[in-house]
Formats: sequence, structure tokens, C-alpha cells
Amino acid sequence: MSGKLNVVGISGSLSAPSRTLSLVQFATERLGRELDARVQVVDVSRLPQLGLMRSREAAGREETAAFAAVEAADLLVIGSPVYKGSYSGLFKHFIDFVDYGGLVGKPVALLATGGSERHALVIEHQLRPLFAFFQAQPLGTGLFLTEREWSGSALIGEPAEQRFERLVHEAVSVVRHATLPLAIAAE
Repeated sequence: MSGKLNVVGISGSLSAPSRTLSLVQFATERLGRELDARVQVVDVSRLPQLGLMRSREAAGREETAAFAAVEAADLLVIGSPVYKGSYSGLFKHFIDFVDYGGLVGKPVALLATGGSERHALVIEHQLRPLFAFFQAQPLGTGLFLTEREWSGSALIGEPAEQRFERLVHEAVSVVRHATLPLAIAAE
């Protein structure tokens, strides 16, 4: 494989500052260091034309660059706050314009933040099926954090730290295995 890997995060939060955006940045930067990769975070709330788009052809320069980054990523780090049991609408609107074939086989780390543990199944019931539709490869470990577990800049408590480390380990293993030359991978 030639060139540097790309780790791209997508934050589906609508607010600023945002615990979700900071979590996506934290995870993306950590994975970038582990993989010696380029990192980029797409903050859907800062894409000026996104909410007005009815087709991908209506995308502005910033939206077009964001779609290209997501589709060219070697690893995606997806994060959304939970709104009424699901991901944010603007996040879904962004994903609706991603090229259907652009995510096939792509490893995806799933993150979500919410006010209470009752929203924790958003990863299994909303995010995982969404990326299965694209034939992406969500990691086995997803990470849902409440404000008691994520301060906006640091993980709080050993259980949250352990889940995060497991997610990082899985992501690094999957990406490294996927980027091995076929002759080495077959051994």
C-alpha cells in the first residue's frame, strides 16, 4: 500500500461546543496517532449548504470536500448525539448524500453521546443498521457515553476508558490487517 492512511471522523452534533464533536476529535486523533495516519473531522453543523441540499449536485465546495474525504477514508469514526432515540437529522441528511458504493467494506467506529444510559442502544438499533445498509464494516465495539463518562475533553472512569481502549484496539487491528499486502495477509 502506498501513501498515508486517512482516518476521517464525522460529528453529527448540532450544537457548539459539543461533547459529541469533542469525542469524535479525541477518538480520531488517537486513532490517527496509532495508525500514523492523516486525520480530518467533518462537523456537519458547519457545512453551510448541507441543510439546503436536495441532491448531491447542489453541494457547495465544503460539502463536496466532506463527501470526498468520507468516501476516501481508510477508517471512519462516526459520532452522533442521541435525539429521541436516534442519531441527529442533519447527520442522516449528510449520510444520505454519501455515495452508496463509497463505504463498502470500510471499517467504521461507532460513537454516541446521550443524557442517560437509556439511550445506549442507539449504536445497535440505529447506527449499526445504517452502516450495514452501506455494506460498511462497523467495529464490534461501539462506544456510548453519558456526561458522567465524557467530560468533553477526557474519559471519566475505568469502564469508559476500557471500552474506548477496546474500540481503539479493534480499529487498529482491522485497518492494519486490511492494509497488509495480500501475500502477507494470506500467511
